[in-house]
Amino acid sequence: MPLKVVLLPGIGKVTLSQSSRSKRIKLSVRSNRKVMVSFPDYVSFREAADFAGKNADWIIKQQRKYTLGSTAYQPGTSVRTRFHTINFRSEGEKFSVKQKKFEIFLSYPEIFEGSEPELHEAVNRVMVSVYRWEARAYLPGRLAELAALHGFSYNRITIRDNRSNWGSCSSHNNISLNLHLMKLPDHLIDYVLLHELVHTKVKNHSPAFWTMLDSVTEGRAGILTREMKKYSVHGMP
Repeated sequence: MPLKVVLLPGIGKVTLSQSSRSKRIKLSVRSNRKVMVSFPDYVSFREAADFAGKNADWIIKQQRKYTLGSTAYQPGTSVRTRFHTINFRSEGEKFSVKQKKFEIFLSYPEIFEGSEPELHEAVNRVMVSVYRWEARAYLPGRLAELAALHGFSYNRITIRDNRSNWGSCSSHNNISLNLHLMKLPDHLIDYVLLHELVHTKVKNHSPAFWTMLDSVTEGRAGILTREMKKYSVHGMP
């Protein structure tokens, strides 16, 4: 299955895959925004690349869905976090971020129309910065409150941009929390914090761990665990 990666104007990298199993030219955009063109042996790589180029508008539209969602980050829309409102505007010739107290204005070049990878990267940087600030402002205090309420103690807390888990507790009772927790409902934030606090006493997920977690969540450990499965840390922007 011969493969070739080409760079097309306005689209970026496109993977061309020639296969005897293909019956026709097929164009697809994956959730990671990767563009794939599969095509039969009798079609040349140049013809496949031309096919992708002719469908650039459709490709960009699909990439936009995966990058930005159906409405989020579009010009004139806004996103509310715990402490901030982030407004998106398409204007000017360069990316800019302005803040007025707890209101943030993110402007980006009109030429991109909210569909280029640069926009996704710029928005992601702003969103991570906002969530990091909010996590540092909220999570340490809330963790201390829950620890005092339920009789736990821990060493120190760190806030990270983590794509592997919501939180962790080391053998020395250092607790690490994911800044993306700020996207969760309050009761699930508390659940994650309590989960890590229980790990200061039980270092595994044995029945003793779940019994203790159940005791500090009003018997709702199982329900909250199932609810958390609706949220994937891998899906965070």
